[in-house]
Formats: sequence, structure tokens, C-alpha cells
Amino acid sequence: MIEVEKISEEQFLVKVKEESGESRHTVHLEDEYYQKLTNGKIPKEELVKKSFEFLLERESKESILTQFNLRIIGNYFPEYEGKIRRINV
Repeated sequence: MIEVEKISEEQFLVKVKEESGESRHTVHLEDEYYQKLTNGKIPKEELVKKSFEFLLERESKESILTQFNLRIIGNYFPEYEGKIRRINV
């Protein structure tokens, strides 16, 4: 289960809960990047959640950085932006 809590307009706390335990992640998301990926069609919290679903399909919760800017996902997974944009159409 993925829970996303808004800390501020550009910062979110994400909890990933599984049978094996829980991990916590602080995620930074600038308005410019949010608009680039979603055109404002979904809430920021939903983008963060979908991004974690994307990550968890590719790696364990323990492998996800505890603090990061959402825009770095594309550095590790080049298909990220295209896939996220298709989800939000």
C-alpha cells in the first residue's frame, strides 16, 4: 500500500507498506515538472503515488531513495516520463 501525505506545495511524505515492513520517503516535486508530466489533470499526490507504483514495478521499496526529487526517476528509468504521461491522458 502506498500512502502520500502533502507536507508542503512541493514536498510529500510517502509511506510504502508491505508485509515485509514499511519504508518512508520524502519526495520533492516542483510545479513546473508537475505541469510538464500532467498538465494539471491529476492532483500532485496522485502523480507521486503513480510514480511510486512505477518504481515498485522495477525495484523493491528498500532500493528507493529515502529523499529525492521526482525528476531524477528519468535518470534511472528513461521510460518514466512517457509512461506517466500516458497514464494521465
